[in-house]
Amino acid sequence: MKFVDEATVRVEAGNGGKGHVSFRREKYIPFGGPDGGDGGDGGSVYLQGTEALNTLIDMRFNRLIRAEHGERGQSRNCTGKGGEDLIVPVPLGTIVYDDGTDELIGDVTEEGQKLLVASGGFHGLGNTRYKSSTNRAPRQFSNGTEGEQRVLRLELKVLADVGTLGLPNAGKSSLIRAISSAQPKVANYPFTTLHPSLGVVRADELRSFVIADIPGIIEGAAEGAGLGNLFLRHLARNNLLLHVVDVEPYESDIDPVKAAKAAIEEIEKWGGDLAKKPRWLVLNKIDLLPEDEVDNYCQMIVNELKWEGPVFNVSAIRKQGTNQLVHAIMDYLEEQKRLEVEQADKPKDDS
Repeated sequence: MKFVDEATVRVEAGNGGKGHVSFRREKYIPFGGPDGGDGGDGGSVYLQGTEALNTLIDMRFNRLIRAEHGERGQSRNCTGKGGEDLIVPVPLGTIVYDDGTDELIGDVTEEGQKLLVASGGFHGLGNTRYKSSTNRAPRQFSNGTEGEQRVLRLELKVLADVGTLGLPNAGKSSLIRAISSAQPKVANYPFTTLHPSLGVVRADELRSFVIADIPGIIEGAAEGAGLGNLFLRHLARNNLLLHVVDVEPYESDIDPVKAAKAAIEEIEKWGGDLAKKPRWLVLNKIDLLPEDEVDNYCQMIVNELKWEGPVFNVSAIRKQGTNQLVHAIMDYLEEQKRLEVEQADKPKDDS
């Protein structure tokens, strides 16, 4: 399935039904009075999160989403049928904006979460509502109000605990394949990954996390070059970033240190909190180096980058060092969750 992470759709809630004008006419009841019922409310439009979807491609083919109108009221004080609410499934991680005002309407992040994006119109009133001591036979009624209409801009940010960061062909997809059940495309040329993919990594039977394979970024990605600009935002939801660096690049004239610095510069240009997220350095393809030179060569890269965070030397293709990486990530994520729980349970200072 083609991965689509942006879409623009028009949503139209249903209009409220008109009120009805009628009078009770029955044999032997000469003064029956008004009995016109109210109209029905218009249906509203909701977006609902579901794990069954991982793309917004359905929105590309369904640009108009319209809920039912409410029906007109009937005689004998019968209320018109209300319009059915329309519930549209969207993948988890969908952010919804009003395309005209750029207002943030909401963020769908949980299974079953419903987000109201267009409210249905209010029903019209029948003539029974206008009966009074001075107006025994009212002929007034009201039309229902129109349902809300707006153009929405949907953006999908994949939900994952860990995201990969690095230049094309650094071995990000190979790493995902080595530690999870995901099968992203792997080939000996750049830009083999054209869309994000998710994989579940199991540290053991009861512990697991989700990792996202993000297309490689190149110099100028923050300004729109290559594919990185389209997918850098997906890293914004990750709790931890793995900066994957190829110690023996496909292009032999590429310096691993310069490649790593280029990727760091792009996420810093991107802005927001992306550059502040925890990052671990993963030096990949160490199997291509002489065994007695691996430690010194990798330490040289770390020194030139002035890297202060965790560093892992791995060979994704041979699954060398990947088990240690997986357990370190799992321990880190569990520790972060524990700290979040402690912070949430901590009593607030009333002073």
